[in-house]
Amino acid sequence: MKADRLLSILLLLQTRGRVPASELAARLEVSTRTVYRDVEALSASGVPVYAERGRHGGIALLPGFRTDVTGLTTDEARALFILAAQGAHHALGLDDALGSALRKVMAALPAPHRPAAELAGRRILVDPDRWLGGPRPAVDLDELQTAVFTDLRLRIRYRHSGADRLRTYTVDPYGLVAKAGTWYLVADRRGRPQLFRADRVASAAVTDAPVRRRPGAELAEVWAQLRRQVEERPAPVRVTARIRRERLDLAVRILGGALTGPPRTGDAADGEEGAGGDGGPRHAAGAADGWAVLELGYPVLSAVRQLLQFGDSLEVLDPPEARRVLADAAAALTGLYAADDTADGAADGA
Repeated sequence: MKADRLLSILLLLQTRGRVPASELAARLEVSTRTVYRDVEALSASGVPVYAERGRHGGIALLPGFRTDVTGLTTDEARALFILAAQGAHHALGLDDALGSALRKVMAALPAPHRPAAELAGRRILVDPDRWLGGPRPAVDLDELQTAVFTDLRLRIRYRHSGADRLRTYTVDPYGLVAKAGTWYLVADRRGRPQLFRADRVASAAVTDAPVRRRPGAELAEVWAQLRRQVEERPAPVRVTARIRRERLDLAVRILGGALTGPPRTGDAADGEEGAGGDGGPRHAAGAADGWAVLELGYPVLSAVRQLLQFGDSLEVLDPPEARRVLADAAAALTGLYAADDTADGAADGA
């Protein structure tokens, strides 16, 4: 473990230059005292490393010193050749660069590790897209990347979900995040963090003004804050439904974002009943007759129409308002298609 830590310190100093001892300690999950002991060990082994005290001090290597480190372990070599987000490289225009980099890494690997690395790339594949996600709109990340890597402010024309017109914002980008195949721009707008879906950015222009990020804020922590806000957003409409057991797996995949808990099956769901909108009892929601119970949350009542896609394989039990929304929608559909039948009948009788 100490040898790995010494190597990590050496690589961090080569890539970062002067690094505060407290930052090294946080990255390596050790105490600052341990970092200074490791620096002494590196110095004793001939590495020209030194520490500077004071407010702007830190640990650094003498200028011009570098070392080539090619002693990767088998697991490290495998990790490099498992492309965990292939779509990300394509969207960023880095497919060719990735292939070239991997060829260079392969050439630098110790000969015994090369077969394992090559095999890992052929045997492990990670697809970031969800099932039944449908085709995704094309996303142009060029201007967004430029703003992110040049630390310049960005002016975007953006369409919010459900909105008809575009809005114009000037934002201070922290970076880009690919989540489940969808790209997001993480940026401050008027000093507050905000998420922008890249496929809703109609146009983007990099300005000449330097970015104005909040002091000390980094992409990872800003993303974590925004993700918590999305995941912990309260759903004011709570819905209880039952679904036929043979459709349960499909429902979990499609309704995953709306589920507020795991499905209830077996004895936990047996014998449950709800009161109908007219005060009468509804069908038992138990698993004994081939049903499972789902608890769902929606931001607005009308969103329960999503459940119509399951037809008579899913029944909403509560609240009564949700049942009425689905009944009205089903009646509208019946009327729409019944009108076609009436017109066909009139045509046949003419």
